[in-house]
Amino acid sequence: MLHVRVITPAAQTDEVLRIAVADPAVVNVIKLPGVAYDPEGDCVEFDVAREGANGVLAQLKELGLKDTGGISVEQIDLSISTAADGASEAAPGHSEDAVVWEELAARVESETRMTWSYLVFLALAVQIAAIGALLDQPILIIGAMVLGPDFGPVAAMCFGALRRDLPVIGRAARTLVVGFAVAIAITLACAFASRLIGWIEPAMLDHRPLTSFIIHPDRWSFVVAVLAGVAGILSMTARKSSALVGVFISVTTVPAAGNIAVAIALEHWSEVGASLIQLGVNVAGMIVAGVLTLALQRALWTRFGKRVPVARDTARLETEPQSLA
Repeated sequence: MLHVRVITPAAQTDEVLRIAVADPAVVNVIKLPGVAYDPEGDCVEFDVAREGANGVLAQLKELGLKDTGGISVEQIDLSISTAADGASEAAPGHSEDAVVWEELAARVESETRMTWSYLVFLALAVQIAAIGALLDQPILIIGAMVLGPDFGPVAAMCFGALRRDLPVIGRAARTLVVGFAVAIAITLACAFASRLIGWIEPAMLDHRPLTSFIIHPDRWSFVVAVLAGVAGILSMTARKSSALVGVFISVTTVPAAGNIAVAIALEHWSEVGASLIQLGVNVAGMIVAGVLTLALQRALWTRFGKRVPVARDTARLETEPQSLA
């Protein structure tokens, strides 16, 4: 279940209540008249089954409440209510399969921001991957994959492509490209310094049987990236954050970036090109898979997720707003 709080001008309160009361996926409707101070107005709160949230939120947005009031949505971890159980039954599909598009839009919007924490995490991940490549240690490569935050901007690009939102695509692409550029530059500087003091040498990249997959992109690199892209998008829409760990471990973006840095520092120029291809193949595979997955989810939800309205007491619908006033 989701909890929705609506700040609405008094003149629109009845319409908000009608939307809430008329929807069988909504329960626990509360009206608090005159409690909103800035902006001034009433507060209407209710719980809605996740599967039925898209329709309710769409109707509320049509009222222009984004400009005249506000709509807040939060996840309910536990709801002990027979009425809530009935609302879940009345809503289409299952909550695990439901994609609340406004929620996803807010999440991917945050992933387009190039924050200091994003740059630090990516730089740390790329440096760990570089050390793993130098020492031929798969465990370090895996650790770097898990630490890397690069799937967020990729998911934002997929969502932007689905909605043909060029600004979102542009911001996400900038975050991804600049993030990797900064991380590679920092790792390259560290690699140069390590070579100057004798910690690393070109021979360290000559024979690496355990991590050579980084510099050997092939058809399977793209296949794995596609599968990881599907899993990553599903984990975001289904709120299964644990599945994202598997996504991070599957793709070779961070290890490729780390190998680019040390290959430049140690003058293994052929590996620089191979690692760039590996990085590009993985990002492209995830984007293709992510866009197709979101498009399929939207199509299936549009086709099979439409709720058949459940009849409610007509007299109650007509009198509910006035009685609550």
